[in-house]
Amino acid sequence: MTIQLTEETTAGAALGIELRSDITVELVDHSASDLSVVRAARVSTAGERAQREDKGDGYTDGLIKYLMRCRHGSPFEHNYMTFLVSAPIFTVRHMMRHRTWSFNEESARYRELEPVFYVPDEQRLLRQEGKPGHYNYVPGGPGDLENVVTSAGEVYVSAYREYTRMLEAGIAREIARMVLPVATYSSVYATCNARALMHFLGLRTNRPDSAYPSSPQREIELVAEGMEAEFARLMPLTHAAFESYGRVSP
Repeated sequence: MTIQLTEETTAGAALGIELRSDITVELVDHSASDLSVVRAARVSTAGERAQREDKGDGYTDGLIKYLMRCRHGSPFEHNYMTFLVSAPIFTVRHMMRHRTWSFNEESARYRELEPVFYVPDEQRLLRQEGKPGHYNYVPGGPGDLENVVTSAGEVYVSAYREYTRMLEAGIAREIARMVLPVATYSSVYATCNARALMHFLGLRTNRPDSAYPSSPQREIELVAEGMEAEFARLMPLTHAAFESYGRVSP
């Protein structure tokens, strides 16, 4: 997104300030398949023979549906997916609420952060109505987006100018970083198994057909949607069963 800087924020060009609205999710590693779920479940009755079994998609589909329906969750844990996510820090913190995941994030103690900051795009709903926990989000009024982007841009320029000033003065990176806003972009490796991912998707997507509908912040929902697309590709039968039984993790 390109914005017009006010006279007060023309310093942003010299600082190389970049405003972004996109949030990216990349699958970088995995060991995940529907067959792994079946083999993990079958070991209880077939022993080590389960590792060599492949009874076909029909059997796999039926057993996965049974496991999902009856909430037998542990067979869905014997796999992993690792994602590289680029998102504003406030979204990364939402991810880290999911404590069964593993995370490694870029560190502002060890490297100077780039001047890349988040702003909403034209599709982002900007106003909320209702009480906490029961908000409805509605489009912004005339001038709302311009107001948000202009105000944010001015703050970002000021914050990054002070950040670089402290670094140039010899202040430690771990101290200088405290002036940067939570809209600063960060990169994080996030690893989970299918069971943990289904729990994440149940909470971080807005789906009225869910057994327990959720209303996540849109930015974390974008992360969830990117992860769900890869999950559905890698484990289509598991994902279909997840959908069929109310998008509830077993």
